[in-house]
Amino acid sequence: MIQKLKNFGPGLLFAGAAIGVSHLVQSTRAGADYGMGLIWALLLVNLFKYPFFQFGARYAAATGESLLDGYKKLGKKVLIVFYIINFATVFTFLTAVTIVTAGLASTLFGNYFDIKTWTVIVLIVCIAILIIGKYKLLDKLIKIIIITLSLSTILAVCIALSNNTNPISFKQILPKNNLDIAFLIAFMGWMPAPLDVSIWQSLWTIEKNNETKRYSQKSALFDFNVGYVSSIILGTGFLILGALVMFNSGETFSSSAGVFSNQLINMYTTNLGDWAYIIIGSAAFTTMFSTTITTLDASSRVMVKATDLLFIKTSTFNYVFWTVLLTIGTIFIFFFLASEMGLLIKIATILSFITAPFFALINYKLIISRHTPKEWHPSKALHILSWMGILFLIGFSIWYLTTL
Repeated sequence: MIQKLKNFGPGLLFAGAAIGVSHLVQSTRAGADYGMGLIWALLLVNLFKYPFFQFGARYAAATGESLLDGYKKLGKKVLIVFYIINFATVFTFLTAVTIVTAGLASTLFGNYFDIKTWTVIVLIVCIAILIIGKYKLLDKLIKIIIITLSLSTILAVCIALSNNTNPISFKQILPKNNLDIAFLIAFMGWMPAPLDVSIWQSLWTIEKNNETKRYSQKSALFDFNVGYVSSIILGTGFLILGALVMFNSGETFSSSAGVFSNQLINMYTTNLGDWAYIIIGSAAFTTMFSTTITTLDASSRVMVKATDLLFIKTSTFNYVFWTVLLTIGTIFIFFFLASEMGLLIKIATILSFITAPFFALINYKLIISRHTPKEWHPSKALHILSWMGILFLIGFSIWYLTTL
């Protein structure tokens, strides 16, 4: 069992990156505001995004290259478009996940520092772990975090269901006004994660293979599938908790990071009891911390690789350089938007959704191209699901843009 757990890596890192804002914030808010009415959106977006995330692990396992190498083979213009999109959004994404982490740290460890100070502390700790411990430490840390959160969330859902005495309505809702449509797109934008996380998956797959030669192509796909299914189960669990605890209660989630964090932890303790405050608070914090650290790690790797592929390879713009630059940029944005957690997350998640068709199309084009070995091309069923996913993402993006 221990050896099997050691063979997991990039798939659980994917789960660690995914089970963050999309789950703790967006899923619980979906349940609190709409009950079980948006389960259709959660399940559909996970289904239709699946091929494009899986192609990251598939391509890396088949070729030993990252998706960024593949993008360049499709044409330098593709890589340039990616670089512009990534550079324009990466600071917002990092700030969105860090602000929630800082809010949880403030709630859990007391108000010894304000949210801004906690942000700096969290990011400094992330930098220290990534630069000193590197991938190996990150790989070990994420396994403990995912197991802890999974067990605590499943337990909380079971207790909430057993304590519930009201009838549960599974009537599904299709939002019609602009505010609700904006939330729906934001909800699906990071569910289970932004599509560019497929690039992170390919980079982590290569790193895992460099660390251990026993990480085969079959292991890479199995690892990814376990992480992906885990993120779906937990996303559904958070939505159910929000629906059972807060729906029709008259209470709504705050856009303040500190207040939201208190509401989130209280949602668990309402079901489990006050004794669980520290356990659940720790699980929630470590979950968001894992999202912050995996986002910082992957974003730095992506910028190093993309910069090397587009420009002259140099030791100046290395992993440490990008990690520090991204951290400084995140702190700068945070200091100006510290009180606008809700707005910041909304911007980041909507940007993720409207750029998703780009990543879906190029990932699909790459995996069926001559750059991927024929035996690693998708099955007929995966081809069909890919086209359905592309149409789904384009259709909903157009629907949202026409309602603005």
